Amino acid sequence: MKDLRAWFQDLPLIAILRGITPPEADAALEALEEAGWRVVEVPLNSPDALTTLKRMVAKGGDRLLVGAGTVLTTDEVSAIADAGARLMVAPNCDPAVIKAAKARGLWTAPGVATPSEAFTALAAGADALKMFPGESMPPQVVKAWRAVMPKGTLLLPVGGVKPDNITAYTQAGANGFGIGTSVYKPGMTISDMARAARDLATAYRQAVAGLDR
Repeated sequence: MKDLRAWFQDLPLIAILRGITPPEADAALEALEEAGWRVVEVPLNSPDALTTLKRMVAKGGDRLLVGAGTVLTTDEVSAIADAGARLMVAPNCDPAVIKAAKARGLWTAPGVATPSEAFTALAAGADALKMFPGESMPPQVVKAWRAVMPKGTLLLPVGGVKPDNITAYTQAGANGFGIGTSVYKPGMTISDMARAARDLATAYRQAVAGLDR
């Protein structure tokens, strides 16, 4: 099994598919994979999320890292693990949920908004930190966190990340980003989603080209 960091080597963007439905699952995954994306999150507050998750896990195989987001309880951890998820993402820091996910062999990226929450999450076994909401944590905050977090901590801003601030975030120490409505929102056609996925991948690569990372 790859280390979590390995999934972010080529394109460190997580596609957050909030609102996606089971009939869209296969085509959406194909569009993302063709654009170079390797990490996909199915939020549990999407319609019939576990069915979509199962379909994406089956289709993604070992090529893609498919996980679930908005995971709030230990019962939900059990449900996503049974569905085949390998990544648990949450909007908050709940040590019980983090520990339950680790006990089931899942990688974890809980949501944190303060250094205290970040250290609590790491102590509970978090593999990465979802800096959320990103709009309230600009690159200056990422830089400050990087100075005090344990070396190697994966920092993933989610929310408010755009092509015009990716460079600043990366220079500040961000390891990757979660992207939601910019890559998918309910009602978007698969062709539009494919175009958005390609454009975002290109924007990321151009933004960080030449940076000393």
